[in-house]
Amino acid sequence: MAASSWIWSLSLAITLGLVNGNSEGDALYTLRRSLSDPDNVLQSWDPTLVNPCTWFHITCNQDNRVTRLDLGNSNLSGHLVPELGKLEHLQYLELYKNNIQGTIPSELGNLKSLISLDLYNNNISGTIPSSLGKLKSLVFLRLNDNRLNGPIPRGLAVISTLKVVDVSNNDLCGTIPTSGPFEHIPLNK
Repeated sequence: MAASSWIWSLSLAITLGLVNGNSEGDALYTLRRSLSDPDNVLQSWDPTLVNPCTWFHITCNQDNRVTRLDLGNSNLSGHLVPELGKLEHLQYLELYKNNIQGTIPSELGNLKSLISLDLYNNNISGTIPSSLGKLKSLVFLRLNDNRLNGPIPRGLAVISTLKVVDVSNNDLCGTIPTSGPFEHIPLNK
């Protein structure tokens, strides 16, 4: 009896460890469930694996933490999920040239290591979340060719690392920041 109780306790501990250890996989699988994938580019995304580092279109660092999500031009449709904000080591979020709809989750502002946010050529609507101004490592922000509206958040103008900003071909309104990365944006007169 004691042996079976010990085995059950060990099994429970391993199961709980896998659940906690796979939070990045859980976040990515939540994204997977929100997307339509007619070309099966996400077929390797198996939530039963210990971590998502063996999944196609995912890159991890030496600590098996997700650093890159490359799903540009993959014929995906659906929407982004707030759980993406849990990928705390993510540096590259590449979802350009798909048919992503809905809004940009404000939780993406939690991605402190993010260098590149490429959501261009989709069907994303709503406003650009002001929380993106917290992305102090961001170098590339490409949100062009969507259906975004509202103003450009002022917080983006103070990200000193930001070198490329493209928000063209949206329905944005208000004034364009004239400092920081916005200093040299060519404007049609």
